[in-house]
Amino acid sequence: MDKIILAGYMGSGKSTVGKILSGKLSAPFYDLDSEIEREAGLSITEIFDRKGEIYFRKLEREVLLQMVGRPGGLVLALGGGTPCYAGNDRLLKADGVTSFYLKTSVENLVARLALEKAHRPMIADVPFDELASFIGTHLFERDPYYRSAHHIIDTSGLSPEEVASAIDRYLKRA
Repeated sequence: MDKIILAGYMGSGKSTVGKILSGKLSAPFYDLDSEIEREAGLSITEIFDRKGEIYFRKLEREVLLQMVGRPGGLVLALGGGTPCYAGNDRLLKADGVTSFYLKTSVENLVARLALEKAHRPMIADVPFDELASFIGTHLFERDPYYRSAHHIIDTSGLSPEEVASAIDRYLKRA
């Protein structure tokens, strides 16, 4: 089994879908942000606050390379910015990797992220009335990196279970 990598903007459901998908595939699930936190001994917010984004992006690259280099299959949910830095988007097409971009509308992202704004370093200080504009602009900038994935899954109107089932069906056809 390939390494299955899920990419997309924060709040697109990568971790939720990844957990469901790992059950369907009987493969271990990893959340890249959780692996980074474990490696650093700090939360993502603490890493950004204490060491800055550049340190975070370097550590993110190291941990991602470790995950992609592991033997055997797995399901890996990337952080929202992971494909956009350090050439990480090329790893979405690496040998032994099958990647999926969970394409989610700005409206759905705003609805989801508004509830957890305080825990998301990139949007914690964005005023609520500017959130849609910020996410829309940010998503537009990141979209070319996300599109480096092998496949695009439009999550509009789909539950996490339906998204995981769509990926599972694709993998069984491949």
